[in-house]
Amino acid sequence: MTLIEDLRAALGAAQVLTEGDLTAFEVDWRKRWRGKALAVVRPGSTDEVAAVVRLCAAAGTSIVAQGGNTGLVGGGVPDASGRQVLLSLARMRRVRALDAANLTLTVEAGCVLQAAQQAAADAGLLLPLSLASEGSCTIGGNLATNAGGTQVLRWGNARELCLGLEVVTAAGEVWHGLGGLRKDNTGYDLRDLFIGSEGTLGIITAATLKLAPQPAAVMTALAACTSLADCVQLLALARSRLGAALTGFEVMGRCARELVARHYPQLPRPLPEAPWTVLLEASDLEGERQARARFEALLAAALAAGSVFDAVVAESLAQSQGLWHIRESIPLAQAEEGLNVKHDISLPVSAIPEYVAHTDAALEQRFPGVRIVAFGHLGDGNLHYNVQAPAGSDARRFLGEHEHAVNTLVFDALVPFSGSFSAEHGIGALKRGELAARKSPVALALMRSIKAALDPQGVLNPGRVL
Repeated sequence: MTLIEDLRAALGAAQVLTEGDLTAFEVDWRKRWRGKALAVVRPGSTDEVAAVVRLCAAAGTSIVAQGGNTGLVGGGVPDASGRQVLLSLARMRRVRALDAANLTLTVEAGCVLQAAQQAAADAGLLLPLSLASEGSCTIGGNLATNAGGTQVLRWGNARELCLGLEVVTAAGEVWHGLGGLRKDNTGYDLRDLFIGSEGTLGIITAATLKLAPQPAAVMTALAACTSLADCVQLLALARSRLGAALTGFEVMGRCARELVARHYPQLPRPLPEAPWTVLLEASDLEGERQARARFEALLAAALAAGSVFDAVVAESLAQSQGLWHIRESIPLAQAEEGLNVKHDISLPVSAIPEYVAHTDAALEQRFPGVRIVAFGHLGDGNLHYNVQAPAGSDARRFLGEHEHAVNTLVFDALVPFSGSFSAEHGIGALKRGELAARKSPVALALMRSIKAALDPQGVLNPGRVL
């Protein structure tokens, strides 16, 4: 039998796709990576995933695991060879268990993040992982890339929200590590090894996640600032006044907001345009009246200190959602504007104003008229520092001709601050060359040793990360 025949025998013919329109699996979200799969397989259980891996390993065929296909670095689509099997986890979307007393939720890897959030909410609890793509991204992908999002400031990355994993190894064996323990000091932490490995060390099939009590009140505000230094000052003030209640602190540059206003004029514009705009959110276990009083006192103090010159507080859930839609529409507005050079950088919060001022000036000097679309998670030092072609120019041509030079300038500027060129998007295929050039040789050697030990045949997602 051929590999395709073996796969059909293991999964059923309907779950092994080789013909028809497979674009949804073979083209990434940004439309930058277009591959060709030998077959798209859709297992419905962990045992079926393990069977697929064993069959592919025996045939010497590599596997690319895929969740919601919302990645930004080309790590979840097949290459162009037509020889890789694309393993979609979309059918594995069950909620396996919710333990309210232990504050844990166990879900399969193909469970969409929004569905997992809703399962927690239905039990009166909170899954505090929030991403703009939460309506389509999946838990397995979130963990494979150690996703961040808008609440890292309070709750941490996906890694901090995961207590256990179920993983299919490159040999087709299953590691059952779903226990919801917060303390388990019995050797190497295998969970942390697989989280963030982008499908190169094992295929995550299920996870046990931390939950939290639902907040009694959620306050959202938009504040206008003159400079990034003022935004940093506001962050320090918010931390001192709100403490752990501060759950979100997003910053948006003028160009980012202008793009949203241009392409989505129906969205609210509650403040005049400002050099920098901050979206703050606080979640409190106190009642709404007490929480609002603390929140408004913070903004009053910021206005008095001069770090903010205007602000508005959402008066309803609809208004809060409207403010968040502004922030979440920035990537969509950029896509409407045309291809751009995306960056996902992190630095110490204190270094961000100096970094941005220096890099803005260097880019303008090298590429006159270039537009810097800067926005992101200032609270945890993660900035999406994107570069859009000059207005009226050919965006695709600019990307093709200047992406490497722009990347070099942006990434070189991180070095004096010990920054990272990949904060939450991962490496995938897009940044593999940068990792090889910029990562410590010692770190790279350790990573290659781990890959060789866990996947000696190179079956899992080859050509990604390393």
